[in-house]
Amino acid sequence: MTSRPRQHRSASTIRELGAALGIRLGLPRGVAATLAGLRTPARIQDFVNRLQWNHEADGPTGRSVAGALRHGEAHCVEAAFIAACGLWMAGEPPLLMDLGAARGDVDHVVALFRRGRHWGAISKSNSPFLRYRDPIHRSLRELSISYFSQYVKKRRKTLRSYSVSIDLRRFDPTLWVTHGGFCHEVIDSLTASRHFEILPPDAAAMLRPIDEIEARSNLLRDDPPRGRGISSP
Repeated sequence: MTSRPRQHRSASTIRELGAALGIRLGLPRGVAATLAGLRTPARIQDFVNRLQWNHEADGPTGRSVAGALRHGEAHCVEAAFIAACGLWMAGEPPLLMDLGAARGDVDHVVALFRRGRHWGAISKSNSPFLRYRDPIHRSLRELSISYFSQYVKKRRKTLRSYSVSIDLRRFDPTLWVTHGGFCHEVIDSLTASRHFEILPPDAAAMLRPIDEIEARSNLLRDDPPRGRGISSP
């Protein structure tokens, strides 16, 4: 499969091919048509932004594409599944990257795309900073480092590693597109994939905490909690 839609195909043809792929993956016809109509990373990002943030009020979830869309809400990895599926339906590979956090914080997952040699990312976050990245980054390391300064727990910078790109075509779609429960197999594979350290040796102790204005801005939320729950970045 090509890394981006062929230039000689019309937008309608791309939508039709994408919708047909979505149906083959097991999505309802209407959902497949909606995702196929997005076609670009920016539109896919806008779509996942419009979903409510999943506060996991009833306990941890790891919903599939169909499950998250049925509930109308998603946290980072659920949105990454949706974004990867949308990219696949647009003729691009469905790639994810896991960002590994220090002890006491949680990992973050983004969907990857390329334009030429440069990487970008689709990313859903309830806070202001762990979000979309334009395709200007020359490597996955460079892309991951763009998240470093504001990947924080309280005032502590906690981003520690990034993974190789994980192609979701390796997995049966029933494990992440239409699965009815927690997508353990795929999520566990993301966590267990090869990771590369971001910090030089012994650098963690020298990191400066974010300052007061950064800390205040990091308290902004798209969707403030409606009750107690567990949330990803």
